[in-house]
Amino acid sequence: MHELILRTPAVQVAACRWGDTSARPVLALHGWLDNAASFQPLAAFLPDLQLVALDLPGHGRSGHYPAGMRYHFIDYLPAVLAAADDLGWERFSLLGHSLGAGIASFIAAAMPERIERLALIDGLGPAAEPEQDGPARLRKSLMAQRRLANKRVPVYANIQAAARARHEATGLQLTAAELLARRGCKAVDGGFSWRSDPRLMVPSPAYSSEAQVRAMLGAIQAPSLFVRALDGLLIKRPHVTARCDCIEQLQVVDLPGGHHLHMENPQPVAEVLQDFFAFP
Repeated sequence: MHELILRTPAVQVAACRWGDTSARPVLALHGWLDNAASFQPLAAFLPDLQLVALDLPGHGRSGHYPAGMRYHFIDYLPAVLAAADDLGWERFSLLGHSLGAGIASFIAAAMPERIERLALIDGLGPAAEPEQDGPARLRKSLMAQRRLANKRVPVYANIQAAARARHEATGLQLTAAELLARRGCKAVDGGFSWRSDPRLMVPSPAYSSEAQVRAMLGAIQAPSLFVRALDGLLIKRPHVTARCDCIEQLQVVDLPGGHHLHMENPQPVAEVLQDFFAFP
């Protein structure tokens, strides 16, 4: 594994690269509050790919946005494209999990000339919300942003304690949480804290409507794969079938596991991805 630092307009973006630089380029995007290490278990089973996993802005070892900026879903897109530019990748494939799957979906929709293939793990477009909920959402976001200055970042005795807290809060397997914590924590007075920008906890000020999300998914031209976790976040969501129908070239594969199945049981996920990315 090689560590990279990539230039984007607002911040430097850290990344991990696995595989030969002459192999098929795949840019991997993690979920909310995760980091590039979330793809490390998969990488061991994908030797035929050049897999570059980003720490999204505000996550892992990447820089934080300047004061006064917020982390809106759409604002990740130019950062991801700039990272691909800095890698020298004009055309490449995308692999996204959760939040990263939403980002990857919208990039594939808006920039089809740059995306060869699109693979999504337990995520299919971003979260949506009815238009009438917009004012309440905006108020919630503004109020949370105003309270942020008074919040203290938790400090843990060691990295293992930070991992246990993540495990207890989310149900993520402890070994997977430790993998994220080793990359995602830093030493501070009194112990360790997560590197993540506290502003990531501020709710989004605006969501797309479901109709807008489906319109974006309908614009995806790349051959696409959706790996759905049988015990994940989307298996019982009623809107998922309609979203799947929007993507013309979509293969859906259901696999056992929870939302982080690519970390907790990576080999079956990797086998599906290997077959998918083996096509021209």
